[in-house]
Amino acid sequence: MTIKERLSSEFGLRADYTENIINLIDEGNTIPFIARYRKEMHGSCDDQVLRNFADRLKYLRNLDDEKAKVEKVITEQGKWTEELKKALEEAMTLTEVEDIYRPYKPKRKTRASVAIAKGLEPLADIIQLQSKDKKVFEEAKNFITEEVATVEDAIAGAKDIIAERISDSADLRKELREIIANKGFLQCTLLENENSPTYETYSGFKQEIKNLPSHRVLAINRGEKEKCLKVEVLIDEKLTIPVIEKEFKKDNEDTNAIMDEVVADAYERLLFPALERECRNNLTDMADEQAIKMFEVNLKPLLMESPLKNNIILGFDPGYHNGCKIAVIDKNGSVLDTTVVYPTPPRNKTEEAMEKLKSMSILLP
Repeated sequence: MTIKERLSSEFGLRADYTENIINLIDEGNTIPFIARYRKEMHGSCDDQVLRNFADRLKYLRNLDDEKAKVEKVITEQGKWTEELKKALEEAMTLTEVEDIYRPYKPKRKTRASVAIAKGLEPLADIIQLQSKDKKVFEEAKNFITEEVATVEDAIAGAKDIIAERISDSADLRKELREIIANKGFLQCTLLENENSPTYETYSGFKQEIKNLPSHRVLAINRGEKEKCLKVEVLIDEKLTIPVIEKEFKKDNEDTNAIMDEVVADAYERLLFPALERECRNNLTDMADEQAIKMFEVNLKPLLMESPLKNNIILGFDPGYHNGCKIAVIDKNGSVLDTTVVYPTPPRNKTEEAMEKLKSMSILLP
């Protein structure tokens, strides 16, 4: 499906309307202009629909560009296959494309890359195969060198290689990502800090990730940034570890203990930290988007109100840590005075705020 076809399907638009909107955007026309003066070209879509259309168009074009880059890099490595081509064509998000690219992406020095440099990749292949015809400790003896002193060292290096392979599995990452999003929790612990009282609400806080409202996500982020909150993503390992074992572990007495250690290491050291970061970033992105939309909803009726003619006006912007901003304008809209007061926690300078407001009241009619 082409970008035009996908946009027509997602927005329920005729193909010619979709093409017209794309052309108008590419010509540099603004969304308000397109919405107001080119209605006949897009079926009278409102500005919000057109804005969402433009955002989606940009995302899909970035997605196609990223797919082309990934294909080019993997092809240059001589590792391009029909299977990769199919997977890339079916990828619907930038995250999925990144997951496909991960095994082929140039990496910084890792425990796995060090083990590969020591020639332990064939041993990793043997262990990961988990064949009952192969005895791992016997096979490991063949990999002892000046750099690999013992059988235990050889097996440890092979385990690092397998752990990274597990972490690079695109299908596994996608499945675990969905489990965390649908069944995970966000937990907060209150830390000792001068601003901590502001975040007492979140002391011992725990809520399902899928049910977190955007305003709460943003408040938690602020608390974490101010070092008042320790924030963690929690997920029961009984929901995640079996998913990894199902794909990568076979029942083999000789390798069971080794693969148990590999699975645990891949999950705890590589997979979960990365997926936790992704989860937090996704929550923040969605919360930011929702906050902007809410601001838009609240601001519109204020902007549409009739002006208060021939009046001196005092504006009050409430706040906590950064104080309450105050401004006074005259009947012509010129600024007469501004100040900041701190009547709210954590400073609680109520008396001082009252005095400042009294001093400004002489400006009012």
